[in-house]
Amino acid sequence: MGQSPGRRAWLRFRSNRLGYWSLIIFTVLFVLSLLAEVLSNEKPLLARYEGRWYFPIVQTLPETTFGGDFPTPTDYLDPFIRAQLAKGDNFALYPPNPYSYNTINYFTRSPNPAPPSSQNWLGTDDRGRDVLARLLYGFRLSVLFAIVVTLVTTGFGILYGSIQGYFAGWTDIGMERFSEVWGSMPTLYMLIILSALFSPQLWLLILLLSIFGWLGTAAYVRAEFLKNRGLDYVRAARALGQSHWTIIRRHVLPNSLTPVITLLPFDMVAAIGALTSLDFLGLGVPPDTPSLGELLSQGKNNLDAWWISLSTFMVLVVTLLLLVLIGDALRDALDPRKALSEVES
Repeated sequence: MGQSPGRRAWLRFRSNRLGYWSLIIFTVLFVLSLLAEVLSNEKPLLARYEGRWYFPIVQTLPETTFGGDFPTPTDYLDPFIRAQLAKGDNFALYPPNPYSYNTINYFTRSPNPAPPSSQNWLGTDDRGRDVLARLLYGFRLSVLFAIVVTLVTTGFGILYGSIQGYFAGWTDIGMERFSEVWGSMPTLYMLIILSALFSPQLWLLILLLSIFGWLGTAAYVRAEFLKNRGLDYVRAARALGQSHWTIIRRHVLPNSLTPVITLLPFDMVAAIGALTSLDFLGLGVPPDTPSLGELLSQGKNNLDAWWISLSTFMVLVVTLLLLVLIGDALRDALDPRKALSEVES
């Protein structure tokens, strides 16, 4: 029994070792970042104090709970609280990295930004916040941002390109002129101007990047629809009286998605690059939000704190390299020429 086209494409993807292992590594890193609160947090995952059990990671407990003097939220980095939780039968289970992205280590032995040490494995930034924690949370934010932007731009690009390519004629001419005018705008400058006019908000950035990022997907979908709209199976569907939207959804679109799928990792690369650039300029997410671009900006302002720039640069390089390798493997796996050569062989 012959294999399905999807199965053959997956086997071709797996045969590309760089792309396949890049997908595995990227997936593992992304899953770990989704567990950032468990892996990097100043609050213990579990605590036992004087016979009672607590879950500080999901509870806001006053320091009087652990023998402190004030009813303020507990500072679990305070040596007194640490000693209380380690006294006698008391117990506390801390995350591997006992700092969150906004935790300021007031008890570091070096002035901030402090170099890597046993306390802060990748050092601290100029405010005393743990660099490893901000990298972990910043990586998660960047990837989630890229996924949302890519889904929005891809969805709108597919809709726009489908209408343009299927109906062709004056519809195609008018929509193509609009695409040309819209695409001629200096995207980066427009993003900088609009970001400067409004207060930093993550959803605003998603909207701004989405309204400029759909053009490439729309162009590929339009080309595929123009090629497929005149094929025999489309003409047969029209002869059977099927509606335009049924033909688009059930017949033409599934056979036009190959270039769209291969573009997805590269669209994510562009989204991560845009977010990092805006954050570097101070026009991206709000100041307290963990961001790779904000860390790069700190590295520029603190050239002697080499650990900030180096670690952030490495995270960006590894992330973008993995996505590019995944995209190259997808492009090879979905290449129709390779599929045709397998069928002929």
